[in-house]
Amino acid sequence: MQIDFANLQYQYQLYKTEIDEAMQAVLDKSDYIMGSAVTELERSLESFTGAKHAITCGNGTDALLLAMMALDIQPDDEIITTPFTFIATAETIAFMKAKPVFVEIDEKTYNIDPSKIEAAITKKTKAIMPVSLYGQPADMDAIQAIADKYDLKVILDGAQSFGATYKGKSDSALGDISTTSFFPAKPLGCFGDGGALFTNDDHLAAKLRSLRIHGQTKRYHHQYIGMGGRMDTLQCAIVNVKLKYYAKDLALRQEAAAKYSKALEGKDLILPFVQRDLTSSYAQYSIRVKNRDTLQESLKEHGVPTAVHYPMPLHLQECFGYLGLQKGDFPICEAVSDEILSLPMNPYISDEEIAFVASQLK
Repeated sequence: MQIDFANLQYQYQLYKTEIDEAMQAVLDKSDYIMGSAVTELERSLESFTGAKHAITCGNGTDALLLAMMALDIQPDDEIITTPFTFIATAETIAFMKAKPVFVEIDEKTYNIDPSKIEAAITKKTKAIMPVSLYGQPADMDAIQAIADKYDLKVILDGAQSFGATYKGKSDSALGDISTTSFFPAKPLGCFGDGGALFTNDDHLAAKLRSLRIHGQTKRYHHQYIGMGGRMDTLQCAIVNVKLKYYAKDLALRQEAAAKYSKALEGKDLILPFVQRDLTSSYAQYSIRVKNRDTLQESLKEHGVPTAVHYPMPLHLQECFGYLGLQKGDFPICEAVSDEILSLPMNPYISDEEIAFVASQLK
C-alpha cells in the first residue's frame, strides 16, 4: 500500500471544476494584484472565524512580520515564545532585531507552558507569541491574563490551526493579532504561498492593510515603512472555493484523528492530547516513540510516509547561537524533539489506510 501524506491532488480533483472556474475568472479580469477575489476572501474569512477584520498577506511568515510591525516592535525588544515550532516563529522576531525569549513547553500539548512565562518577563518584554502547535491552541486564558497583568501584546501564531477553537471561539479571534498560513499542506491551503492576519482592533486592521502594501495609504503616499506582503488574487480565488467546504474537511480531519487514536490505543506510543473545551485542526497527527529512526525507516519500506515536526528545537539551532542557550535548557522540548513522529493526515485518508498504518506500528 502506498499512502499519500497530504492528498493534495485528490482534494484538487474533488473541487476541480469550481477551482478552475475561479482561476479562469481572475484570468479573464486580469486583476492579479489586490483584485476582487482578495476582498471576497477576506469577507469570507471574517464570517468563518468571527474575527472583526481579516487581512490577507503573502504567507504565514509575512503575517508574523506584519503583526510585529503593526505593534511597533523595536530592536532589542523581547518577545516570549516557544522553542518547539517551525523556525518562522522565532526567525521573524530576530528579523525585526528583537530578541526571542524561549519558554519551556507543556509535556502533554507541546504548546508553551503558561506557568513558565512570568519568570521570563523583563522590562524589555513587549509581547507573547504562543503557537497553536499541530492545530491545537495554547492555553490562551492563562496567557492573556499574564499579558494583561504586564501590559503585553499577544500575537497568536496560528499557522497550523485555522479552524481550531478555544472554548467555543475561533483561535483566529484571540489575542491582539492572530495569524495563519495557507501553505498548500496546511489544513486550508492554497496552490502556492498565502496567509492572513486577524484582529478585532480597527486601528491595527487599518495599519496592517497599509503595511502590506509598503505603508501606503493612497497611491504613492506612504504613512509607514511597510513591505510587499500581498496575497495574490489567484491564490485568494482558490482559497475562497476551498473555504466553502472547509468545515466538512475539518470535521473529516478530526474524525481521522479519532480513528487513529482508537486504532493505536494500547500500543507503546504517546498519542496526541487535546485539552477539554478545545478543538484541533490536526495539521499533523503526531505520536511520540522511543525508536523513531528505526520505526520511520520500517514505515517507509511499507509505503507509509512520515515526517518529523520538529527534529531540532529552536534554541539549539545554529542561527540562534548568539542567545547563549544550550542542550539541557529545555528538557521537555528536547525530549519531544527526539521522539515526535507525524503520521499521514488529511481529510481523505481511508479507514483501510489508518488500519494499515496502525498495523505497522508494532
